[in-house]
Amino acid sequence: MKTYRKSHKLFEAAKKVIPGGVNSPVRAFKAVGGNPIFISRAKGSRIYDVDGNSYIDYVLSWGPLILGHAHPKVVKALKKAAEKGTSYGAPTQLEIELANMVVKAYPSMDKVRMVNSGTEATMSAIRAARGFTKRDAVIKFEGCYHGHADGLLVKAGSGAATFGLPDSPGVPESYAKNTITLPFNNIESVKASIEKNWKSIACMIVEPVVGNIGCVLPKPGFLDALRELTEKHGIVLIFDEVMTGFRVSYGGAQQFYKIKPDMTCLGKVIGGGLPVGAYGGKKEIMSMISPEGPVYQAGTLSGNPLAMTAGIETLKLISAKVAYKKLEILSSALEDGLIDSAKKAGVSTKFYRAGSMFCTYFTDTDVVDYSTAKTSDTAKFSKFFSGMLKRGVNIAPSQFEAGFISLAHSERDIEKTVRAAYESFKEC
Repeated sequence: MKTYRKSHKLFEAAKKVIPGGVNSPVRAFKAVGGNPIFISRAKGSRIYDVDGNSYIDYVLSWGPLILGHAHPKVVKALKKAAEKGTSYGAPTQLEIELANMVVKAYPSMDKVRMVNSGTEATMSAIRAARGFTKRDAVIKFEGCYHGHADGLLVKAGSGAATFGLPDSPGVPESYAKNTITLPFNNIESVKASIEKNWKSIACMIVEPVVGNIGCVLPKPGFLDALRELTEKHGIVLIFDEVMTGFRVSYGGAQQFYKIKPDMTCLGKVIGGGLPVGAYGGKKEIMSMISPEGPVYQAGTLSGNPLAMTAGIETLKLISAKVAYKKLEILSSALEDGLIDSAKKAGVSTKFYRAGSMFCTYFTDTDVVDYSTAKTSDTAKFSKFFSGMLKRGVNIAPSQFEAGFISLAHSERDIEKTVRAAYESFKEC
């Protein structure tokens, strides 16, 4: 029987000085009940809480840790880099090296600018698109989460979906009015909106696989149609690959689905677990960015040498051909095991996977967009979450978040997870 005495004590202390006791809403267990566990350390596929409990981890810091926790080569490189200083506020060779690796992996990007988070990346990409097209409106899709910038918190996923907040107070109506929100996977609604508004639409931003309401796959032809429509009307197509970049494949969802967007936003994996983001695209759009062009964007810690080092070492390791083969074998085994476990336990679920990101929905409805994702039985998910946690498996404390597999996971981890899932499904 696991105990959480120290975690509970820390949570009480945290609530006195941190809103809700956490520094990001989905870390709280508000949607599933109970209190969050406080982590003391992590290694490989496992995390350990302050009470000494260990868990096979499928959150992986919400996706960045494709190598698992504390990979020895990343840690060694970071120690060496830290001894040279943690931030210079000046250019380094490391920035060029990581930028070249990113551009090589993503042929749609001629140039890339490093920032500190996915939110900065999407916010800056949209600003560049507006500067390039001299238009103001933005199309986004319901349930897609592109960070917490004003104007993008309209029918957003992630924490907004978890807590049922379609729009956030604090976002001026005058700002949000430039955001056009459409249902994912519904090309007819996109066509209608573009035909009516195209002269005012600067860009369309989309998660090619929607990872912030679980894992919603694009219908065949949907992304191709978006590419065709945006190209026809001079609208900048932005792929938000903060989650899918280097995760669905080395070249991201755009390589997997063979679509070439005008701009791409990255984050998570390219920082190897350190805070980082990046945006890039066609040279004629990126030439708008200051100091080369008039669109201003800056950051004191952008291109931070520690984040660049962790990113370089991570990309070196996952660029090996065997890396994605191993991820696919593990991911496929987990998929088969979770589907089979739910079936044996008599629980209706829908499972979706893109590479090594996945989600089990507690519904018998095919999940193709935000509204169908919301048909999930969140009460059953909460029971499943609690069951998995007490059996030593850590999944995101929300029905509307993706899970992730790393190269540190083993076949034994998968087998243990599947056994825990069967027992947990039976309790739902």
